[in-house]
Amino acid sequence: MERFVDREVELSRLRECYSSDNPELIVIFGRRRLGKTQLVQHSLEGRDGAIIYQATQTTPQVQLDEFVDIASNAFHEIEHVKQSWESLLGYLIEQGGIVVLDEFPYLIDADKSIPSVIQRLWDQHLQNTSGTLVLVGSSISMMEEATLLGNSPLYGRFTEKIDLRQLGFRAAQEFFPESYTPEDRIFSWGVFGGIPYYLDGIDLDHDLKTVISESLLSQRGYLHNEPEYVLRTELTEPNRYFAILKAIAAGNTTSNEIAQMVGIDGKQISTYTQKLERLRLIEREVPLTEEKARSRRGRYRILDPLFRFWFRFVYGNEDRYERLENEAYEAVIEPELADFVSPQFEVLCQDALPRLYPNKIFLDIGRWWYKSHEVDVVGFTTDGTMVVGECKFTNAPLDYGALASLEEHTEKVRWTPDINGDVNVEYALFTRSGATRSVQEAVAERDDLRLFGLEDILSK
Repeated sequence: MERFVDREVELSRLRECYSSDNPELIVIFGRRRLGKTQLVQHSLEGRDGAIIYQATQTTPQVQLDEFVDIASNAFHEIEHVKQSWESLLGYLIEQGGIVVLDEFPYLIDADKSIPSVIQRLWDQHLQNTSGTLVLVGSSISMMEEATLLGNSPLYGRFTEKIDLRQLGFRAAQEFFPESYTPEDRIFSWGVFGGIPYYLDGIDLDHDLKTVISESLLSQRGYLHNEPEYVLRTELTEPNRYFAILKAIAAGNTTSNEIAQMVGIDGKQISTYTQKLERLRLIEREVPLTEEKARSRRGRYRILDPLFRFWFRFVYGNEDRYERLENEAYEAVIEPELADFVSPQFEVLCQDALPRLYPNKIFLDIGRWWYKSHEVDVVGFTTDGTMVVGECKFTNAPLDYGALASLEEHTEKVRWTPDINGDVNVEYALFTRSGATRSVQEAVAERDDLRLFGLEDILSK
């Protein structure tokens, strides 16, 4: 079993439901490899009267027989109950049991009526019980159709919904060796992200070249085909989606750029991007000053760093790496790796703002852009201060030109604070490799300018 890290908030929510005197219907969903099964197992440690049934792709009768076989270990009398989902689930929940149906979409595949059966059971028979039913699934689209959307049988009936996401940077650190420097940690996070299955399965004790070469570039690598496997389990016709993700990974981030790169009509692209958004594979960002629903300046980004890496460097390049063999990392990956990791570095800098400015209360934090102007880090505070930042994840020290550029771009940002008065601007410089003397002198002389290195950004 993979290591279980963090998830304290989710564990607390689940255990509170288990202890409730009322019936609870819990929905847990999220893309594959996030540790949903481990979360449930961990939440039930030391608790009696719990049944975890992991469905498989088989016939309805086999599923029912397997469920009864597992449930009978904790509830011996269940073998005398009518062998139907409605009778079995009703009996167990009336007994105050906790029933987990893992890989719930496989049950629906075999029997489309199951969501309606649970709906009827919930509405007519379970309101005066204290049992818990937990529905877990990796097929986000099917979980939404069965439980979350307005026309789904179970819509509005769940008492708790957990949309499981990647581990944050701090939680992911528990997988990294103590010998890792801050730089090592950012590079590793920038490539492998916060998916527990990935971090626990690769051997991070080696240098980054070895880890990437053996786990991703090698055709025998642990993660070499991982993105393709995940996508093919979610999508019936994945090839066009592959092309879209490859386009985004290559830097084509607007709808028009993606459509041109893939070769489809710009009006059709939203059909595909919306599906990828629902699967939590991409996200549409807008400048911090704009509303997401109304902005026309949206850009798409791939949410999982490993997927970004795979579509930028691996997909379609297998023959190239086989030809280069041991030279592949130095020839292809290393020259571009710092640039590739930079977007994740920007996210870390954004996340660090509340810690670096403890006397400020931030309303919103994100990025901003307009035409050729762009600011990596923007934070709006309750006291009318706008903190703006430039991020440099390069080997070279941050120079005065970066500060001048930040000041120039900031002049174009339009924000009106809720309080009266002018906007107070503070500047932040985030750097991997220090700063030139001219920048250090400017920081020493100015009250509105601060410089942060990796230790500051990653400090607790």
